Amino acid sequence: MMINIIIGRAVMSEHWIEVWIDGERRRGRVEARTLLIYALREQFGVTGPHIGCETGRCGACTVLLGGRAVKACMVLAVQADGQSITTAAGLAGGEELHPLQAAFHERHALQCGFCTPGMLCAAADLLQANPEPDEEAIRQGLRGNLCRCTGYQHIVEAVASAAEALRAR
Repeated sequence: MMINIIIGRAVMSEHWIEVWIDGERRRGRVEARTLLIYALREQFGVTGPHIGCETGRCGACTVLLGGRAVKACMVLAVQADGQSITTAAGLAGGEELHPLQAAFHERHALQCGFCTPGMLCAAADLLQANPEPDEEAIRQGLRGNLCRCTGYQHIVEAVASAAEALRAR
């Protein structure tokens, strides 16, 4: 449903959206121009995905939208209407960590943690598409996510370890 609000001479349209965030149904009203990252953080109180560059370059805001990795700073909230959004927190199955989360912890694949939610979602998308990635495939799969702390080697090792753990399930 669309609602028009007249402010001065400008007309801003608002839309009701319904999304499933980490399995929980959520409804909210957003302006047509609202980016998904702002809807997640400000409208729905989901603060795991971080706001980094706001230009789609750093990947800190990466989430899974309909099962595919997207940079939430590059998607309008209205485009997510009716879809499932999975954040890094939603990868876990209840109290048990997802193999990616466990591997990031075990392999020391994070330092400050700012890039971690986006890295986890990008890695989850990679492993969904390619359950047996080699080092080059992992590096390519994560190329849109920047980390200023780790140098990436521990992240690559963690993704490889998680891939192995997922195959063993």
